[in-house]
Amino acid sequence: MTAADQTWGVDSEHGVLRDVLLCPPDNFKWGATSAISKATLESDRVFDAEAAATQHGEMVQVYESAGVTCHWLEPDPVLTYQVFARDSSVMGPDGVFITQMAQPWRRGEYAAAIRFHQEAGIPIRGMITAGSLEGGDVVILEPGTVLIGNGETRTQEVAARQLAGWFTEDGWEARIEPIPERYVHIDVLVSVLADKVAAVCTEVVAGPTVQWLRDKGFEIVEVSAEQAFTLGVNAISLGDERVLSAAGATELNEALRSLGLTIHDPDLSMFTLGGGGAHCLGQPLRRERLGS
Repeated sequence: MTAADQTWGVDSEHGVLRDVLLCPPDNFKWGATSAISKATLESDRVFDAEAAATQHGEMVQVYESAGVTCHWLEPDPVLTYQVFARDSSVMGPDGVFITQMAQPWRRGEYAAAIRFHQEAGIPIRGMITAGSLEGGDVVILEPGTVLIGNGETRTQEVAARQLAGWFTEDGWEARIEPIPERYVHIDVLVSVLADKVAAVCTEVVAGPTVQWLRDKGFEIVEVSAEQAFTLGVNAISLGDERVLSAAGATELNEALRSLGLTIHDPDLSMFTLGGGGAHCLGQPLRRERLGS
């Protein structure tokens, strides 16, 4: 590895993933945190902690077999949704931004996030203070461009503008996309999974934003609103045209395989039923840079 390769940070969603931040599922259980998890709680599905641990372990095996180093947040017994490590931080090209969780029962997640990054020597570029903003609402689209979701319930426009301002100060284009509250975060609707390949729920994402992606040269892999609601878009690129998805994301997995991508799709149902998929479960700490 060169010195540049060893620098913490990401400038895309699909550069080769070298390091990822996870949280053990020890304290996870379903809660009424979103329309997705509320629908599960109103069904006859039963949470199985042992199955959740097994599924999380299988996801970790995918990362490790792909050459990704897994780093761990310290789990807090009262933070039952801390397993979704994406949300308490946003990794940028030159360091991390600590977020401000919207829901009181998740707000304490900032503490472990700050401790981890300080102990790892990862620069903290800023902390969201203007309002609530969660990491699942940030897509590092490609070098120089970031897409920020704004559903007001989880990420407020004022906080989205605060984060966007830090990126634009560095010369990036930042687009803020209003999303329906039902879909929680932008990464439930949009995921960049390979070079110029984006999974998008075009039934929900605003037409001008879909066209904006096409104008940037992205091939749009369409996923239905029905599957998006069950985390059928919420996958994460491992780089080199490899994707970590979930078994339930059948539309996405079939479409990506038809494009020649390698898809790893372990069963993550204990997590998707709780409101988060593969993308929600991990925060990239280091990807190979694609920009200059």
